[in-house]
Formats: sequence, C-alpha cells, structure tokens
Amino acid sequence: MAAASSSDADSGRAESSEASSKWLDAHYDPMANIHTFSACLQLADLHGDGEYKLVVGDLGPGGQQPCLKVLKGPTVLSESPLPALPAAAATFLMEQHEPRTPALALASGPCVYVYKNLRPYFKFSLPQLPPNPLEQDLWNQAKEDRIDPLTLKEMLEGIREKAEVPLSVQSLRFLQLELSEMEAFVNQHKSKSIRRQTVITTMTTLKKNLADEDAVSCLVLGTENKELLVLDPEAFTVLAKMSLPSVPVFLEVSGQFDVEFRLAAACRNGNIYMLRRDSKRPKYCIELSAQPVGLVRVHKVLVVGSNQDSLHGFTHKGKRLWTVQMPAAILTMNLLEQRSRGLQAVMAGLANGEVRIYRDKALLSIVHTPDAVTSLCFGRYGREDHTLIMTTRGGGLIIKILKRTAVFVEGGGEAGPPPAQAMKLNMPRKTRLYVDQTLREREAGTAMHRTFQADLYLLRLRAARAYAQALESSLSPVSATAREPLKLHAVVQGLGPTFKLTLHLQNISTARPILGLLVCFLYNEGLYALPRAFFKVPLLVPGLNYPLETFVESLSDKGISDIIKVLVLREGQSAPLLSAHINMPVSEGLAAA
Repeated sequence: MAAASSSDADSGRAESSEASSKWLDAHYDPMANIHTFSACLQLADLHGDGEYKLVVGDLGPGGQQPCLKVLKGPTVLSESPLPALPAAAATFLMEQHEPRTPALALASGPCVYVYKNLRPYFKFSLPQLPPNPLEQDLWNQAKEDRIDPLTLKEMLEGIREKAEVPLSVQSLRFLQLELSEMEAFVNQHKSKSIRRQTVITTMTTLKKNLADEDAVSCLVLGTENKELLVLDPEAFTVLAKMSLPSVPVFLEVSGQFDVEFRLAAACRNGNIYMLRRDSKRPKYCIELSAQPVGLVRVHKVLVVGSNQDSLHGFTHKGKRLWTVQMPAAILTMNLLEQRSRGLQAVMAGLANGEVRIYRDKALLSIVHTPDAVTSLCFGRYGREDHTLIMTTRGGGLIIKILKRTAVFVEGGGEAGPPPAQAMKLNMPRKTRLYVDQTLREREAGTAMHRTFQADLYLLRLRAARAYAQALESSLSPVSATAREPLKLHAVVQGLGPTFKLTLHLQNISTARPILGLLVCFLYNEGLYALPRAFFKVPLLVPGLNYPLETFVESLSDKGISDIIKVLVLREGQSAPLLSAHINMPVSEGLAAA
C-alpha cells in the first residue's frame, strides 16, 4: 500500500508539472544522427501544400559526409550529399509567379546551391579573386624549370608570412607536402593557372522591395575575404558589395533593398559593424569585450551572446541597453516569434542543458533538455504554428509544441527581482514651501555656495587644530612616535562606590620590546581615591596585550562624577607618550544609599 501510494504521488507530481509547463513533448530521438547549428536549420513550405518541412544542413558525424536532409515530422524525407561542409541555409521567394513556392538556398564552400521543389535549380559561385602577383611569378618560374621545388617552398613561405594577399589553395597544399612529394606535385600543377577562391561564412535574406511576409527576397552573403554580397533573386548577379574590417560570422538584416535597409555583421575580431544602404563601409561599430557566439534582432534591439556567458542588448547605433549573465556557456541562439500574440524573444541554448527564453532582459521560460542543445529553430512545422525544434550535441532531435493556451509572463522562468521594483513611486505634490525654497536657491545660489565653502574651510581648520593639539598633548590612544609604538585602552567595571579600572597596554612594534615606562593617574582627590596613583610598567613584549588593574573608590555621596586622566610616561621625560581621559560613571551604590 505504501509503495502504491508513493507511485501515485510521483505520477501526480509528474502530471502537475506537465500541466504547468508551456510545452508539449512531441518527439525525442537521441539517435537521430543530426549534427548541425542554428544557421543550417530552416522551416519552409517547400511544395506549397501547407505542410511545413524541416531543412537541415547536416555536418555529418565528426564533420565527415555532409549532406542536406529534409524532415517531415520525425522522419527523414530526403537526403542529398554535399561537396563541402554547409555554412548556412535560407528559404526565400525568387519570383511573384504562381505557385508561390519558396526556394531553398544552401551555402557550402564557395557556392550557393539553390533548390526548388527539392530539386537542384541553380548553382552560384563566388567570383574568383586576383592571385598574389609574387606567387604567380614563382609558379611561372617553376613552369619554366628556373627554380627547384625546395626554393619554391622557401619563397612561398616568405610570401605567406609577409604578404597581405593570402596564398591560393594550390600553394597552401604544396607547403604541407613532404620533400619527397614536392617534385611530383610541381610537375602536376605547374601548367595550371593559379586560382584564389574565397568561401562563404554566413548567409541571410533581405526583402527586395516589399516588407510583406511573402515578398521577393535577396540573398546576403558574408565571405572569408571580409566582404558582403547582395544577390539578385532572379539572375543571381551581385547587386551590391560592401567591405568589412574582419570576417563576418553572423548577420542580421532589416528593411528592403530598394528602399532602405540596415545590416549588422558580427565579425571574428569581436566587433559588430552597422551598414546602411549605399554605404560601402561600416557606419557604426560596437566593440565587444569578448567574442560573439550569436546575434539576434528583436524588434529594434540587437541581442548579442558572448563567450563570457552573457547576453547584451544594443541599439543600432551601438548604445548598450542591458546585460544579463547566464549560468553556463551559450552554445547557440535564435529568434522566437509568436505572431498571434505579437511576441518576439530570444532563445539561448546553454551548455548545462537549458534553453532560456528572454524578452529584453526579462526571463520568460526555461526548457530543460537531456543534452546540451547546439541548434534551435522556432516556427510552423507540419500543421502546428508554434513548434520548437532542437538538436543536441550527441546528434539527437527534440521537437516540442507550444501550448495554444500558453502565455509567457516575465519572471516565469525563475525568481528574479520583485515586481514592485518596476513600479513607479507616487511622488508627493510640490508644496508652496518647496517652490519658495527652489526660487531662493536659484536667486541666491552663489551666496549660498560661498557660505557653504567658508563653513567647510572653518570646519577643516578646527579639525586640524584639534588634531595638532591632540598630538602635542598625547591625547591619542595610539602613540605618534616611532620609537615607542604603544596602544592604550581603558575599561571601567562595577556599580560603585568601588570601581575596577583595567588598562590594556600593548606594544605594537614588530620586534623591539619596550622597557622603562610609567603610568600616572590625575584625578580630583575630593571625589576619588586610588591605592596607587603612580607605578612602573613591566617589560612590554611586541604583540602581547598587558592588562594593568587598579581600583578606584568614589568618595562623593552627591551622585556626581568626573574625569580621570591616565598618562603613560618615559623615565626622564616630562611629555607623556600616551594619554587617555576616562569618563567615570556615577556611583549607583551611594545614590541608592
């Protein structure tokens, strides 16, 4: 019975947690063998039948055997091999003709492969770059057998270290060869022309002339040679070319190409550059303190994830708005957009197996996963409008569906600052006295400031005089001389008429003991009586606290008290080393009598 009741309680807690969650677990396959990142995940209606499918640019296990996968539900619909590792995937409309089915663009190496209806449609290759003239001259000499392979290698290594124009792939492969393989490689490639080809590092889409969801879009490519290219959606010609100080790794675009657009590029040098229409070079620059690991635009705010485990919000002009610290490293980021509720938020997959959803710096929700998430995608999948698709580090696939009744509330993920912190205070109304004082301060501000400065200088002068007098009369509890570094502390105990007076004397020097000190008490003999008003102090060892005890008897029956002065003297000197004024308490024994 006990076991049955405990199992019922566990199932009840599981059901309550499932009911309180905003997500429904649709599918989880830890052996899906999908290895990708967020830029290579896309959701699109590829056949125009209203059935949205998942497009995955798969890196393959260990970066081997890259391929293009299309998933319908939890099953793989098609799989096509790729010649190189994918860099990004995007879906866009190429034309306005019916049927309006989007095309799929996959960036891989130096090419963009365009598919329509999951069939190869067009291949765009990046324009070749001019080779290094010194490198070209060396290969021409090798072609005419004027230099041997060893000399060619030495000169190519010198060019690689100093030249601004990088070497071609042919020369880089040659430099990796062993000495025995160089001659055969030169004989095989010396008759070929040198080609220097760049590769694509990132890709996104930009609306051509309309802001509608089903408007024609252009492809925006970021390349390894620090350039941004905007491609025509029909002819695939370069419409615009922009230069960057570093290699772009993340892109965010807003606006239309024919009207006005803004482009944010996060680069490998840790900076984010802002470009606008008709600008060949960046207009603004955001300098980060760490490398960016993700870039998402939420309305008009650029949300940047850094490898210092933090999210930052910036304006398009580079002003930092907020910063949120994460509990673990950020692995991937993407946008969550719920158009039915007008919600835009940023999703961040962390190394501790959490997916955190933020709107600005407010935490909306936390999704826990069995493995660290490496890619995220949110949108319409199949017939469901709000589906969250995640792939894990081990190659697993997780699909969750957002409940139709789910509402994201700020602070719903974890305990944060209290709601009262964001409430405005009811400030009291300005009284007549406040207004009169304000006018007085405006009219006599200069005179008030001068008076304040005069009083401040007078206070400093009196404090300096009192400090000088304390040093001269040794009123300080710590001696001011370096020869006898002493510290004095007095404690009075008792109710009266007899009090116990304890003096704590300490040598605060590091290594030198002190000998030949005297203690003297100055007091009103009509009020107090001491058995010993003058005695010698034993040898003071550095660092030890020496309690010196004596008794004080109160002689007055009128309930009055006075000050007893304690002086620490050196034999043969009239000026005291230390002094203390003890405020004696009123004798309660005499007062009661």
